[in-house]
This record gives sequence, structure tokens and C-alpha cells, in this order.
Amino acid sequence: MQCPACGNRMTEVKTGDITVDACTGGCGGLWFDHFELRKVDEPTQSAGESLLNIPQNPKVKVDQSQRRKCPRDPDIVMMRHFWSVQRQATVDECPKCEGVFLDPGELAEIRGEYKTDADRHKAAREYYREMFDTQLGGMLKQDKAKYESARKVARIFKFICPSYYLPGKQDWGAF
Repeated sequence: MQCPACGNRMTEVKTGDITVDACTGGCGGLWFDHFELRKVDEPTQSAGESLLNIPQNPKVKVDQSQRRKCPRDPDIVMMRHFWSVQRQATVDECPKCEGVFLDPGELAEIRGEYKTDADRHKAAREYYREMFDTQLGGMLKQDKAKYESARKVARIFKFICPSYYLPGKQDWGAF
């Protein structure tokens, strides 16, 4: 497999119960197949320690702004996104095979974000609660204001509308 960052031949590295493709002697990047990164992304997972110091070639320069193609599916351009709600580490992920490529140092950033999976879930819940409660609260205030404005206009029009004066029609409708 070719490294998506520098084009160097990647070698397989066995760590714990997973096998990761590493760009040893190149840029030092790591390729994790579907769900493998979850097995080494916490500091308590000892399998990830061996992946923190992949030998690099200092002469290899990588353009970080360049979009990368998936090494498994070369026709697919990987998506770059934040790994967690803390928005510290960015990863390149293939939308087809769901493999993840990490540049050197990104695994250490990911492992430093949370001590446990429970901490990660707690931070995500707080982030989404804050984000959605704030946004939804603002939208609700806007909707209430629009509703009250529409009711005022409707009250004005009910006096103009002839059906309002017909017996039995005063309580009809939304007004």
C-alpha cells in the first residue's frame, strides 16, 4: 500500500490485536482500517504506545493542505475532519472504506484528548447539549416572536373578515 501523504511504501506494524500500516522511513503517517483507531486512541490502551514513534525521513516534506486519496480506494478523496468535539486533532477518513490516516503526531494528540471512553462520551454530550440547546433556544424565541406577530396581524384581519360577524364563527379557526 502507498502512503497517501508522501507516496512511500507502507509497512505493516502489529500492535496488540491489530495490524496498522505505517509509513516507516517516509513521512511517518499511520493508516488504520475500519475501527482500528478506536483500539489505540486512549492513553490507557498500551497497544498505541508503540505507534507514537514511527521512524521518519527528515528529507520527506508533506503538503498538509493537500487533499489525500484513500490508499485502499485510490479513486476516493478522503474527508478531513476533527476527531472529537475538542477539535484538536484532524484526521483524514475515507467515506467508502472508513479507514483513517494520521499524520505524525496526530495519534499523540488524539490519545491526549481524553483519558477514558467515558470522558469522551461525557464531553460529547456536553458539547451537543450546549450547541443544540443554545441554537434551539434561539430558534424557539424567534418562532415565538413570529407567532405573536402573526397573531396580531390575524386579530386585525378578523375585524375586516365578514365571516367574523356571522353567528357561530367567532371562535372558528386558529384565531
